[in-house]
Amino acid sequence: MGIAKLVPTIITILMCCTACSTATAFYTATPNEMVVIPAEPDYNNPDMWITMDDDKNNTGADIFYVVSTWEEDWTNNKGMTAHYADVWNPTHREHMAIEINRIKQYMAPGNRFYAPFYRHATINAFLTKNERVIKQRTQQAMNDVLQAFDFFISKRDNTRPLIIAGFSQGAMAVLQILKHMDDNTYKHLVAAYVLGYKLTKDDITNGTHIKPAQGELDTGVTICYNTVKDVKFIQPIIAQSVAAINPVNWKTDNTPATLNDSITVTLSTKHHVLVVKGYSGDEYPPYGNFINVGDIHGCEPWLYSNCLQENINKRTQQWRTRKSE
Repeated sequence: MGIAKLVPTIITILMCCTACSTATAFYTATPNEMVVIPAEPDYNNPDMWITMDDDKNNTGADIFYVVSTWEEDWTNNKGMTAHYADVWNPTHREHMAIEINRIKQYMAPGNRFYAPFYRHATINAFLTKNERVIKQRTQQAMNDVLQAFDFFISKRDNTRPLIIAGFSQGAMAVLQILKHMDDNTYKHLVAAYVLGYKLTKDDITNGTHIKPAQGELDTGVTICYNTVKDVKFIQPIIAQSVAAINPVNWKTDNTPATLNDSITVTLSTKHHVLVVKGYSGDEYPPYGNFINVGDIHGCEPWLYSNCLQENINKRTQQWRTRKSE
């Protein structure tokens, strides 16, 4: 199966039930279930990162990318269930690396690219469609990402422009980063790309650094979108947003845009999602009657990759131009 046929959001690949995972904690979730939490990442260890420096002329940006969900619940050799990826398990890192390396192909050129491995919550949390469970399960994942981001910020050249991006659970983490970052870091933010996740009223109210993008070249903004074949397929847990932008024409109205000569992408200004026509999304099979069932969640970082690559470069140059004025 070629990489284009993979479902980078979740797993069409295997469930890992290995004994090589190292656990630092366990607890009883129910009277009959022992739950294990894998060991925390050490972001001083280069094995916890995928990076690339392609900014030979110092004209690009630093890009911090957060990978999506790749694991299902799994059990260790003692029969304890884990609701998180294990960053010390080479197989789990290999899964995450599939997506990261494909993202790197279009985000890294001309830039410095950094993507941490983290203990993302398994897809099972989202299959509950329960906001409370999802918030509880993803808290550990978000803490890992914030730790990785703080480490990254402490090491980077803080005069350079900054882009943060993520897909699905990784996009959820992008919103947490925006709420977490200090004002000085925000001054260097070119844009944040929230790919395939919702932007809520509470996010905007409680996140002073979350400002929905209004066009192609504004900086310090958050780009958010979700893709469906029809608005009736909106998955509220993921895609019930209060703001969005069309990444093909960079408009926030319902002006249709043409992608790859045959796909029409129109922003629903009522529902704040992208409605696509002329594209089946068949390469992303349904998962658990939850995603890719009329929505096309699996396509978010890939369908618009050329548009995103061009926009990252344009916004970066716009940020550099404004800084020099």
